Amino acid sequence: MPASLPREDRLRLMKFVCSFAWADLEVQDAERDFVGAMIETLKLEDDRKLIEGWLRHPPPPEEVDPTDVPREHREMFLDAVRRLVAADDRIDPQEAETLALFEQLLV
Repeated sequence: MPASLPREDRLRLMKFVCSFAWADLEVQDAERDFVGAMIETLKLEDDRKLIEGWLRHPPPPEEVDPTDVPREHREMFLDAVRRLVAADDRIDPQEAETLALFEQLLV
């Protein structure tokens, strides 16, 4: 995950990751840990409270529109979301369905 992305794109990525943490309607500790590690990797410490807020309340659906993901970042977004979904070592059917739809929309 390149921290060299513009801040706006790094926040967009985190918004998607947090929205996927909510796919099964429950944010797991492993997913919280994954998000915390991504905050550090993406050098978004100054935005930690904002991002952690998305783990308390999911981002509004209109703010996580896959068509807003820049084409050149789509693989990175998919990779991050796949890793978040697998972070708790179990993939809920709702998570799998949401991930499959996301993949279709980004390809």
